[in-house]
Amino acid sequence: MRIIGGVLLACLLALPAALTAQRGANPGFTVSFPATAHAGPITGRVYVAISKTNERTPIQQTDTTGVPLFGVNVDQLAPGAKVTIDASALGYPLKSLRDLPAGDYWAQAFVNVYTKFARADGHTVWLHQDQWEGQNWKISPGNISGTPVQIHWDPSSSSSAPITLTAANVIPPIPASVDTDTQKFIKIQSQILTRWWGQPMYLGAIVTLPAGYAEHPNVKYPIIYTQGHFPRGNTGGGGARGRGGNAPAAPAGPQPRVINVSLQHPSPYYDDSYGVNSENNGPYGDAIMQELLPEIETKFRVIREPWARILTGGSTGGWISLAHQIFYPDFYGGVFSTCPDGVDFRYHQIVNVYDDDNAYFIDRGWMKVERPNQRRPDGNVQSMMKDENWYELVVGDKSRSGGQWDIWEATYGPVGADGYPQRIWDKTTGKINKQVAAYWKEHYDLRYILERDWKTLGPKLANKINVYVGDADSYFLNMGVHMLDEFLKKADNPKWTGETVFQPMAPHCWGPPRDEMMAKMVGQITKYAPAGADLTSWRY
Repeated sequence: MRIIGGVLLACLLALPAALTAQRGANPGFTVSFPATAHAGPITGRVYVAISKTNERTPIQQTDTTGVPLFGVNVDQLAPGAKVTIDASALGYPLKSLRDLPAGDYWAQAFVNVYTKFARADGHTVWLHQDQWEGQNWKISPGNISGTPVQIHWDPSSSSSAPITLTAANVIPPIPASVDTDTQKFIKIQSQILTRWWGQPMYLGAIVTLPAGYAEHPNVKYPIIYTQGHFPRGNTGGGGARGRGGNAPAAPAGPQPRVINVSLQHPSPYYDDSYGVNSENNGPYGDAIMQELLPEIETKFRVIREPWARILTGGSTGGWISLAHQIFYPDFYGGVFSTCPDGVDFRYHQIVNVYDDDNAYFIDRGWMKVERPNQRRPDGNVQSMMKDENWYELVVGDKSRSGGQWDIWEATYGPVGADGYPQRIWDKTTGKINKQVAAYWKEHYDLRYILERDWKTLGPKLANKINVYVGDADSYFLNMGVHMLDEFLKKADNPKWTGETVFQPMAPHCWGPPRDEMMAKMVGQITKYAPAGADLTSWRY
């Protein structure tokens, strides 16, 4: 019995290992692309997305709260060659294919093509080059999608061959937008950015002319620069984007007429560059100020004076517009920023990058409390901080996801030894890097910069800063604005005379109604125009 019992015990102990081996034996997927889709080898990232439905493709269903996505990097993958995505591939929200339950699914392959950038700073990096879609890998021309296929997944099978997927559908180019009588599209190659990135780089703008522009050929107009996520034009259709419906009736009597401009400056890291010079994104501030804005103001009849230039924008654009007013205080006549991204990094959303130890968790000793990422005004949490960061990590390592947290690292952070952004925190664990945080503070913490440099900035900005935010902002951005407001209200020599407005229970991205905001901006122009300035010809 002792011998038989020992054999039996050995068999029982071996059984779980055998079952584990069978589960791990599932080879996953192989993905390839044909030469008809891309003639040469590809360096980039290959994905497999899995969903239960196909009303939208699996790839389009991936997101922070979306369907499973798995990704691997490829280096010079040749046409026809296969890359394996198996249990070792990083996934989100499932960390591994071994966590995918048995069942019937839709699966889709996708290839995100990277471009080689031999930069002027001596670093060579591989990133996805924007194709004027606004740095969105899912719809970017030149990327390759597969046709979704139905599969049966059985993680317990040890005999299944790899599921073969092919990505053969090349996303076509985006048609050029077509000018109309009142909407004009500008796209220029930036020599400053081209030299820095080592690839052709472009800037653009959508210019909306006021009613009567053609009928008043001698009139010059104030200009309002709107910053924000990559604005898309009519993409060849001839009509402007909008919500539709009937336009409000025009007020009686002469009205102020201005030129409205939405700026386009996508970068290899995001749908906009954040509009400032940075170690990772390059000299976008210089390119916008020295190339794009002069192009606009030369081509159209603009009052080329600071008092007649106003900045606005929401969310990302709220931060950019405020940063431009602070970094270029003599060029613009005022900023009307709505729901700006973190203007004080003690509230990078709700993470204090200077004092907190971890971005994802608050350590309470016996337990760790997760930090929320997004909420509704009633307090219900939509997603957690770790979730959006982990999703970005699956989309692209080295800050290459094209996502929100990664562009903040690319904009605010120092460059790493490998040429990619130094992380503000470990993307997996959330552990904060205090040296990187100190760099952020000195270069891009807008509240800190204003307070530090108020002696020189105050005389130029005291009457130019206005900020509006919902006090239940979906991403907690109201808290950074509270820190800014606290400083501005105590600022002295000179006193600040602008306004901050906190709308109770309002989410992201609240701001004053359009007509009210326009009245505020025109009022700023009128109030601070110098003696003798033309304030009448552009009112008709």
